[in-house]
Amino acid sequence: MIALLKFTITIGILITVILVGIYYLLRIRNCHIWFWSYLKYQCSLGQYKDCKYIKHIIFCFVDHFEPKWEKPSKDSEIARVNAWHRDYPRLADQFRDSDGKCPQHTWFYPAEEYEYEYLEKLAELCRKEYGEIELHLHHDKDTSDGVRRKINEALNNYAKHGALGVDRVTGKIKYGFIHGNWALDNSDAHGINCGVNDEIDILNSTGCYADFTLPAAPSTCQTKKINSIYYAIDNPQKPKSHDTGIDVEVNKLVNKGLLIMQGILTLNWNNRKYGLLPRIENSEISSRNPATRDRINLWLKQNIHVKGRDEWVFVKVHCHGAQERDFDALLGKEAEKMFKNIERICKKENYRLHYVTARECYNIIKAAENGEVGDPNEYRNYIIKKNGEHIRESV
Repeated sequence: MIALLKFTITIGILITVILVGIYYLLRIRNCHIWFWSYLKYQCSLGQYKDCKYIKHIIFCFVDHFEPKWEKPSKDSEIARVNAWHRDYPRLADQFRDSDGKCPQHTWFYPAEEYEYEYLEKLAELCRKEYGEIELHLHHDKDTSDGVRRKINEALNNYAKHGALGVDRVTGKIKYGFIHGNWALDNSDAHGINCGVNDEIDILNSTGCYADFTLPAAPSTCQTKKINSIYYAIDNPQKPKSHDTGIDVEVNKLVNKGLLIMQGILTLNWNNRKYGLLPRIENSEISSRNPATRDRINLWLKQNIHVKGRDEWVFVKVHCHGAQERDFDALLGKEAEKMFKNIERICKKENYRLHYVTARECYNIIKAAENGEVGDPNEYRNYIIKKNGEHIRESV
């Protein structure tokens, strides 16, 4: 009896040590924020294996494009922008989706880094239909009025280049948003890189159609909710209102909140640290973590979609395109491999591939929400159309 008691106590201690160890490992990379959501999400994926329809892969590439990253010389800033202006057409012209479109790139340009010549270089690419420009913003210890002022100033500047989108009904400028340093709605646990708890409401009122910041892992800004397309309802008294939200669903219209378009967040068990621990797959493309065939398959497997329209699968990936160290992964041979693999996989699986901008991604989401069916290509301009030369009045 004593031996059994000792054995039971030993097993109990061992289990406790293991659980404490697992929790410690999760906290090192802030995985404890989203790990339980990950387990729940993985368990739900089985229900989407037998899709009765042809799958459509809606591939959206968003770029935290920061020419002034780490405060380089003026010549380095210019060289970063010129690299994209020169090399992206050469890369993109090699590939086509099911609609005959080349890969689309969305440059989320930082408001605080605005330079006319830089944005105009990107605008030239946009006019040649290589992508579109949206809004990126870094700020810290800010106020609601300060954020509103920065956004309105940026939208006026960007619209001069024909950037951003236009509501088809009202004619008002609309924009997609990425928060600098991931800290949307003051979500950093250390209280830095924002300072504004009502940021989601501010975005809504200034014409933001959707936020594309997430995933933020391994940052503490990461939400509990993962691999989702949903509406975040702001609580102006508290930070991180987008930690939870209402999933976008077919024929279930939500008339409040800001649409949050998340990219893939999961664990990659095929790429383990020390051969044991899975690495975080946060859908960032860089030279240290290029878009390999295994990663692409993992993205597709997550099956991010509007509820009730699981044959339209959204794959949103991101990068920091102005960093020279990542040029090969984004503009060079590794980028070529990525697009070759995407197109090969889709062809092999009989998927229809659609390269989209952030604006087009939003339009297709809204089409699904409104019960539209068929080919997503028909809905690229569903609610928000591409802008022309336009000067915007401040909100």
